[in-house]
Amino acid sequence: MKDKVTAALLAFFLGSIGVHRFYLGQTGIGFLCLIFCWTLIPALIAFIDFIIFLTMSQQSFDLKYNRAYLPNQVAHPYGSIVPVPQKDKIAEIERLHNLRERGILTDAEFEEAKKRLL
Repeated sequence: MKDKVTAALLAFFLGSIGVHRFYLGQTGIGFLCLIFCWTLIPALIAFIDFIIFLTMSQQSFDLKYNRAYLPNQVAHPYGSIVPVPQKDKIAEIERLHNLRERGILTDAEFEEAKKRLL
């Protein structure tokens, strides 16, 4: 599970070469930072990332970067993570199905949320 403070420190000290992006599993962006580190643009972006990581709530950080480690929890569109009781799983799957039918969720997002519920 990735840590918010570790990501912030990596962004501050080694962000100009994209180490924090590799740590967060964003290897494509990490390689871009590594390739363009001579322009100092990745350093500026890393400093902004550093500030964002420090001001971001732990819940938001987990929702964005630790989704694979959050079993039996459904991520809602407004950023909150709500544990789903066993008896409400069917109702939650129906709600997700309605969101998919309206085009708010993609098929992949629906299947991922359904797997987390079951």
